[in-house]
Amino acid sequence: MDFLLSPHLSIPYKPAIALRSAEAWKVLIPPAEGLRAIVVIPAKDEAENLPATLAALAAQTTLEGQPLPVGFYEVLVLANNCTDNTAAVVRQAAIRWPQLAIHVGEVRLPTGEAHVGKARRLLMDEACRRLEWAGTKGAFIASTDADTRVAPDWLAATAAELAAGADAVGGRILTAGSSVPACPVRRYQLQDAAYYLLRARLEHLLDPVAADPWPRHHQHFGASLALTTEAYRRVGGLPVVPYLEDEALCQALLQHDLRLRHSPRVRVYTSSRQEGRVAVGLSWQLRQWAEMQQKQCEPLVDNPARLAAEWEARNRLRRLWEQAATGTLKSKQLQQEAHSVAVPLRALQRQIRKSTTFGHLWSWVQQWWAQQNDWSCRWPQVALSTALLELRRLLAAYDAQPIYARINPGDTVHGVARQGGVVHPRE
Repeated sequence: MDFLLSPHLSIPYKPAIALRSAEAWKVLIPPAEGLRAIVVIPAKDEAENLPATLAALAAQTTLEGQPLPVGFYEVLVLANNCTDNTAAVVRQAAIRWPQLAIHVGEVRLPTGEAHVGKARRLLMDEACRRLEWAGTKGAFIASTDADTRVAPDWLAATAAELAAGADAVGGRILTAGSSVPACPVRRYQLQDAAYYLLRARLEHLLDPVAADPWPRHHQHFGASLALTTEAYRRVGGLPVVPYLEDEALCQALLQHDLRLRHSPRVRVYTSSRQEGRVAVGLSWQLRQWAEMQQKQCEPLVDNPARLAAEWEARNRLRRLWEQAATGTLKSKQLQQEAHSVAVPLRALQRQIRKSTTFGHLWSWVQQWWAQQNDWSCRWPQVALSTALLELRRLLAAYDAQPIYARINPGDTVHGVARQGGVVHPRE
């Protein structure tokens, strides 16, 4: 699902003063000197799942397998609108692992704000404030969920990606639990994962980005999402929306041309429960697949032909943007590009002048397509199994090309698809 924000949307940062004055954080000692990371966890009625989540966080190691230094990180849990003993479970964990600073806040959000977007925003604001208080260079906020177990080197692998130049890191989210591999829902889940991983590879070939090289994956969700305090401030904080707040944050990062890395080295294992705490998320998706299986209908997904066309257009626009920034853009080239991406020339010229980042320009182009309702109509959604076949054919067509033909994949891959008849818009 695409989640688009206005190119000029700015969400002002609001420290969690209201929570603190309401004594949501009962005991919040000053941050340790040298604090590098704060893990935030929104939790609503998660007393059953939190012990395993916090145990995994307490067992964090370096990439070499040694315990992380004391004071390297701390954990903030916000127990919001709970009817169980979630907060008490967190306090017990703090006693069990005294070497790790674990803080818990309790709050009852009003009906209109009682959602994960608000809870995660309050947590990230508080984490950002504490990290800035500590003053450690390169500090970062790391988000996970209350039903998720992070890998032993989760924080260390995240820190390594940020040290290598990323502004934000999405980790690989794998499911844990008792799902039977042969069940229809599990088959849909595996097919969906294959679809998105194949998409990620095709996207890399058509529009390679230095900050997110291959191998990479496709996930940047709240169960494993980290960003520097500087990046968090730059985008104005986490957008407060009822669900898909993580996707909205990542779209904001990309609109600001911040570097989002989808790292295979960063891994977590999340619950495969079908009764979750958010309106739209993995549990919701699992329920949707279960209903489709009962009705014997197949999930529909984005048409690979449309994705390929969009990524090629983005690649060309990215080069056009770079030329405009250096004053080497020629009017004829701009005219050709406007025609190829189905955007009026003058409108594209104005937007190039107005956009402060390439991300803003690309978001505007996507919104233009959505308003015209022409671009996506050319390529309607297709069945998941069909999309998998088409993606594999596109990738095979690329792999069949000589090495010299792959120098500029944005100019070659879709050409291969057109000539070979691999993917065509449906009539």
